[in-house]
Formats: sequence, C-alpha cells, structure tokens
Amino acid sequence: MPRGGPRPNSGPKPGSKHAATITKEQAREALRQIVLKHMDEMAAAQVANAKGLKYLVTREKKSGKFIRVTEAMARAAQGSDAESIEVWEKDPCVQSFTDLMNRALDKPKEQEQELKLTGDEALITALSAGRRRAAESRKG
Repeated sequence: MPRGGPRPNSGPKPGSKHAATITKEQAREALRQIVLKHMDEMAAAQVANAKGLKYLVTREKKSGKFIRVTEAMARAAQGSDAESIEVWEKDPCVQSFTDLMNRALDKPKEQEQELKLTGDEALITALSAGRRRAAESRKG
C-alpha cells in the first residue's frame, strides 16, 4: 500500500458545492430579486440625485429649526407653529452621475500614460558609469 498522498475516492466530488456556498448563492439570488423588483424606482432616484434634489422645509417658530416636510404636512403646518415654508435645492451629485454613466455605458478604459524620461546628460552618464562599476565589483 502506498504511503502518503490522497486516498482514492476521498473528499468532495468534483463540481460539488459546500453548504455555505449554496446558502450564499441563495441569499444573493433573493437580494437580486428584491433589487430587480425596485430597479425602476431606484434608477429614477439615482437620476434625480445626479440632477440635484429639491425639497420643502418649514421653520419652527419656537426653536427656529428647519424641518423637511411633504406638501401635505406643509399645508397642515401653516396653521400651527410654522414660521415659513421654503424650497431648498441640493446640488447635483457627481458621484451618482459617474456611477450611472459607468453602469449604463461601461467604465471608461484607463488611458496609457506616455512616460518620457528626460534628464541631464551628465546625470545619465554618471548613472551608467555607476552601473558598470557595480557589475564589475560583482564579477571580481
């Protein structure tokens, strides 16, 4: 009988998956289904964020603090302790725009940078001489 090495017919069969791998794949598929169900809404939200958002705020009379409100809440708040209603605008989000473009049109390929080494001729000569001396000292 040979010593060492793998025993014949031992271990998992080729192509089989561990239970943890199967669980991860099931969880990934469940998440994928949830995301796909809400994909249109999320894409619209990302586009709105990339363009810039607008929202209503009202100011409390007592504290002077601004609070985001929906239009229905703003109408109800006019009769209460609300001081004013304003529309605030959030600047466009460059990261959202970049992410949308990368997903829609693929990420742009990194351009190769041309590397030009220029230098003083004396410096290049000194480096070459040093390399020659180092090579000679290794030989001898």
